[in-house]
Amino acid sequence: MARVNEMPELRRLPHQVRHDAPRSVAPQSVTRVLQILDALSTADNPMSLAELSRRLGTPKSSLAALLRGLVDTNFVALSEGSYRLGPSAFGLGSALVEARRRLQTSDIIRDAMRDLNARSGETVLFAVLNHDGAPTMTYVDMVESRSAIRFAVAVGDRRPLFSTSGGRALLSAMTDEEVSRYLKKAKLDKLTPQTVTDRGKLLELVRQARVERVARTIGETEEGVSGIAALIRDASQNVLGAVVLAAPSSRLEAHGAKLAALVRDASQTISRSLGYRGAGGAA
Repeated sequence: MARVNEMPELRRLPHQVRHDAPRSVAPQSVTRVLQILDALSTADNPMSLAELSRRLGTPKSSLAALLRGLVDTNFVALSEGSYRLGPSAFGLGSALVEARRRLQTSDIIRDAMRDLNARSGETVLFAVLNHDGAPTMTYVDMVESRSAIRFAVAVGDRRPLFSTSGGRALLSAMTDEEVSRYLKKAKLDKLTPQTVTDRGKLLELVRQARVERVARTIGETEEGVSGIAALIRDASQNVLGAVVLAAPSSRLEAHGAKLAALVRDASQTISRSLGYRGAGGAA
């Protein structure tokens, strides 16, 4: 059960940098090399120097020297004035795939969940969509808050989609037609006084989650319990589930913007670690 408790500020571990403090910046050349490789890996065709400059927002003069080094080491190939990935890049990619096999998806997700839990001080869950009968979701992993006043749930618990942040995040991956079909069939019970049951309003909330890349609920499944959730996708752009931050409503309302940013960042970090390269993160 969740109970109300005051929390004047987000919990931070002593060794962690404040969320609003400037982050350390990698040397520019290293960052730009990685950006070049990332841009070429997602391009449909070889790219010219001018195209790379526009894509990365970096002067051509700054890219030219880096590209020469990448060509010399066969990470990039140059042909007829355009650049594409070279054999060394594919060799590195194969090695990374093998390393990825050794590091299970669940380990990557759980490591990021622990980090989100440490940064926020709140309970973090991973929810997946159920396909047996009427769509629901199940919590399959959890990192619990250490706060005396926290949201408690058992791994394996099922929850409806329409009234939970995780459920709305999962719905946001569907088309409007699929969401409408779900809402027509679902039993939209009034679980608390705050539960939204109007189908038109629920569709709008799902659309909002799609745009903002996070879904939010305030006391809609249990009074006093609120959530923020975002999608997790893999290299094939398949939705694996949703990372969910659950907290007493008083704490979430007081720190909603910061917590939403943390959830969004965690979603993007996990998805990119799993190979997702879609625009705008794991929306």
